[in-house]
Amino acid sequence: MSGPLQPYPVHDPLDAEEAKIALRQAIRGARETRSERRRTEAARMFADVVLTIPEVLDAHCVGLYASRPYEPGTTPLMEELQALGKRILLPVLGAGLQRNWAEYAGPDDLLQRAPGRPPEPSTPSLGPEALELADVIIAPALAVDSSGNRLGQGGGWYDRALAHARPDVKIIALVFPEEIYDVTSRPLPQEDHDRPVHGLATPHEWYLLTA
Repeated sequence: MSGPLQPYPVHDPLDAEEAKIALRQAIRGARETRSERRRTEAARMFADVVLTIPEVLDAHCVGLYASRPYEPGTTPLMEELQALGKRILLPVLGAGLQRNWAEYAGPDDLLQRAPGRPPEPSTPSLGPEALELADVIIAPALAVDSSGNRLGQGGGWYDRALAHARPDVKIIALVFPEEIYDVTSRPLPQEDHDRPVHGLATPHEWYLLTA
């Protein structure tokens, strides 16, 4: 998992919040070196891998996210899930930390509603409790360690949103291979509000991290 070229600007004087900020900056910088062609190829590969996860294949409703340019791409995955007849819930960001979900109605419906925000559907907002409908959740991440700790974008949106997930539902993070960290040598910084994920998927494979 962890290797010498993996960004890890974490050292003893840093508290968890400062360590997260340093890690986010390093990982985002690494992501931005990936060309558009490689990102497009990876998005197709992510879809192929995620569609082999039994919980995804069995799901009637999938919690997902509409990716921004340097995130693991989800457009092919959304199209494939829709073709399979799955209901797809996407985040809708309200004022401040307001959490909402809305149903995916196709790629032509997704628009960036404000600068810096991910694409969102225009279908009616279903409220934060709608995530209880999801049978599996595919979550964004900047990194995940081998114990399931997830490094998010920094707003805490997903940590709060995932409180509405059913306890039995698996949460799978999408990351690039170099963003998987070994908890014994390079643990991700943790805070009390952080919610772990149950597994991860890369463009090459998926596996569960926790029972």
